[in-house]
Amino acid sequence: MNIAFIAHDKKKDDLVRFTMAYENVLKDHQLFSTGTTGQRIMKETSLDIHLFKSGPLGGDQQIGALVAENSMDLVLFFKDPLTAQPHEPDITALIRLCDVYSIPLATNMATAEILLSGLKRGEFQWREIIKRQEGNQNES
Repeated sequence: MNIAFIAHDKKKDDLVRFTMAYENVLKDHQLFSTGTTGQRIMKETSLDIHLFKSGPLGGDQQIGALVAENSMDLVLFFKDPLTAQPHEPDITALIRLCDVYSIPLATNMATAEILLSGLKRGEFQWREIIKRQEGNQNES
């Protein structure tokens, strides 16, 4: 599965600790992240992560493009709801795209933990079915 990590500045420590706790689950998947967040995760774990630009420089949009292409399976976006973000329209667009394409999205640690518990149990097989169906439609 393709999994994306994004975290606002005040939530980066939380996401790093979260990925450390779930490293055994995450290591078997393709991982993507906005720049600074991904660098922090890689520094503290052995996870290999494809880095995009930092969020304010377009990284959120790069991940959003993968969501729109149905190439992202899960997004963990630890948002800071108490701090205004200069790139708020990009954040809103990414969340909207996850809703449009039914991509599971966690914006906090509690939801992320539930999603990764489901991933560990193999409950995301429906994503593979959707990708196969989409591939068959593109061949027609």
